[in-house]
Amino acid sequence: MRNLTLLTDLYELTMMQGYFENEDVNQTVIFDMFYRANPEGNGYAICAGLEQVIDYIKNLHFTEDEIAYLKGLGMFKPAFLDYLRDFRFTGDIYAIPEGTVIFPREPLVKVIAPIMQAQLIETALLNIINHQSLIATKAARIVRAAQGDGVMEFGCRRAQGPDAGIYGARAAMIAGCVGTSNVLCGQIFDVPVSGTHAHSWIMSFPDELSAFRAYAKLYPDACILLIDTYDTLDSGLPHAIQVFKELREKGIHPKRYGIRMDSGDLAYLSKKVKAALDAEGFTDAIISASNDLDENLIGSLKAQGATINSWGVGTNLITSKDCPAFGGVYKLAAIWSEAEQRFLPKIKISENAEKITNPGDKKVYRIYDLQGMIVADLIALADEQFSADEPLLLFDPIETWKKTLLPGGSYRMKELLVPVFEKGSCVYESPKVMDIRQHCKEELATLWEESKRFEYPHQTYVDLSRKLWNVKTGLLEQYQTGVSE
Repeated sequence: MRNLTLLTDLYELTMMQGYFENEDVNQTVIFDMFYRANPEGNGYAICAGLEQVIDYIKNLHFTEDEIAYLKGLGMFKPAFLDYLRDFRFTGDIYAIPEGTVIFPREPLVKVIAPIMQAQLIETALLNIINHQSLIATKAARIVRAAQGDGVMEFGCRRAQGPDAGIYGARAAMIAGCVGTSNVLCGQIFDVPVSGTHAHSWIMSFPDELSAFRAYAKLYPDACILLIDTYDTLDSGLPHAIQVFKELREKGIHPKRYGIRMDSGDLAYLSKKVKAALDAEGFTDAIISASNDLDENLIGSLKAQGATINSWGVGTNLITSKDCPAFGGVYKLAAIWSEAEQRFLPKIKISENAEKITNPGDKKVYRIYDLQGMIVADLIALADEQFSADEPLLLFDPIETWKKTLLPGGSYRMKELLVPVFEKGSCVYESPKVMDIRQHCKEELATLWEESKRFEYPHQTYVDLSRKLWNVKTGLLEQYQTGVSE
């Protein structure tokens, strides 16, 4: 585990020194991490990155070298730097498990900790969750566009650095990719890796046929040949078919074989390739394509009747090229009052209603119909209790006249936030990536088809309980009339 303690914005540390000087070191607070809008106009997002947050929290400490660096900045007093020597996370963290379908404004992570600790972890937590959730959401769209065909993550060489390549590939696997070309990701997270060969392999031989034969000899059980180095239909395809015939004549029947194309009119070429392969009896051959693919191009190729059945997606996936940021934020929600022995709710106010925060210590319920499909999410105060046997009134927290009454027994509820750290100790074991992938697949199946549309999807309701709504509107009224707590 790497020590990422200084993976923080400077103002987190300057605020910490301020809390220290004001003797607020042990003031317990609640922060929520959430996001305000689905990326790419999507109808949902996929939560990812929790395992790396756990690793970060477990290893949170200041080394002597780090303290010396901070001292050299000339901004921090000796007493504060001495305090940092014994700094550890001692609070509680609740989070929505990775691979879960998520929606705007609901807490993905809830931190209950002394204010110094809760403040410091903001930057790294957002960095990790924002990145992987973004890539997982993009990958889910691409996998959906492929309509059951395998999607390979091929983006490491275009990722914004090694970490983005590794953890982006991890997120893509969670969202449904069948494998990655990133070998280090495969080693670290025990996920399938796959790849074929480059044009340079072909060019390094005297001729294309010799290159194909050499590759088939090396990998007879996984023989995918790249056919567009010179001429896809007049050279690459007939040479590939010749090699497949030679394998068949030797009694070799590869588990995986076929061709890959990385250029040209993929719809037209794939139909020609399929017809030629079928004519020679290679009806089960893989027809793989790459070349700047995304969900829109894959959808278009599908609509044109392309016979491609395997997709290698790189740049547009690993960078989420058309939507490069997730937009998660981390906001103070409550402060513990020793006098009142309770958390006092805090609210951030904005002229934009979407930026007004939801105050207090909260939990999140997912509401399903009896067939297991998502009806809505409900954000409630932590001390509220609900029974699915009783009627439940849902209402839009902004357009409050929009209401839905769910009769008792017509729905079920699940609490989404689970304990991850308790008093500084990790109480949660992260599943393996392939298990998270299965969870994500099951989660996506609970979404209505209308929520999974690429254009103008249905937006799932995220409502507030009546009690939480009353607290929120009460705080707004206090500030409007100039009355503070």
